[in-house]
Amino acid sequence: MPDKQKRTTHFGYQEVDPDDKAGKVADVFHSVAAKYDVMNDVMSFGIHRIWKRFTIEMGAVRNGQHVLDIAGGTGDLAAKFARQVGSKGRVVLSDINQSMLSTGRSRLIDKGMVGNIDYVQANAECLPFADNYFDCITIAFGLRNVTYIDKALQSMQRILKPGGKLLILEFSKPVVPGLGTLYDHYSFKVLPLLGKFIANDENSYRYLAESIRMHPNQKQLLQMMETAGLECCQYYNLTGGVVALHKGYKI
Repeated sequence: MPDKQKRTTHFGYQEVDPDDKAGKVADVFHSVAAKYDVMNDVMSFGIHRIWKRFTIEMGAVRNGQHVLDIAGGTGDLAAKFARQVGSKGRVVLSDINQSMLSTGRSRLIDKGMVGNIDYVQANAECLPFADNYFDCITIAFGLRNVTYIDKALQSMQRILKPGGKLLILEFSKPVVPGLGTLYDHYSFKVLPLLGKFIANDENSYRYLAESIRMHPNQKQLLQMMETAGLECCQYYNLTGGVVALHKGYKI
């Protein structure tokens, strides 16, 4: 009998073997790690700082709590959470990419952020933490790079404490009339050029633009969160829906 058709997943607009996607995403972030913060400021005109500040506020993290920041990159959110949880709390900065994790660790240590932050290289689909452990989990601009989003959401739900919250900050679908056209032009014409001249990597930023278009929209992601067992789920459109913050609880 002929073999069944092999499953594929998307890497930007390419169809690839699911077993290969993590490695391809890793190559992207190995390439851009050194210039990641600079590119974030340039390509978002600094607005990413407002998006992240809103995420921090919605986290409402308290002294003594345990927080996990997945795909934490260079540690923007982890640094803020570490101050909020204090010496009695704990923050775990996690990333699947060793280059990003090392860059984040070095950056936070240089800032004197030591004592209540741990660094763990981990795949979001199979997080190596105990059940019912974290008060808050965040993932900012990382979910669209995961091969199996449904598995990642289930893994996050498992390790949340009852009453804990998950916050997903991610590029989404513009909802303001006319904004989508402008956003497409910027993403596919301007962004790769910025990547070429600032990070010396045009292809990685073309992939990032494509990956945004392949990511579930606001309502689709909300439904996926509910399917994973999260409750009281809702989302907030930011900058006209260019970015959305999704929030859900483990009850």
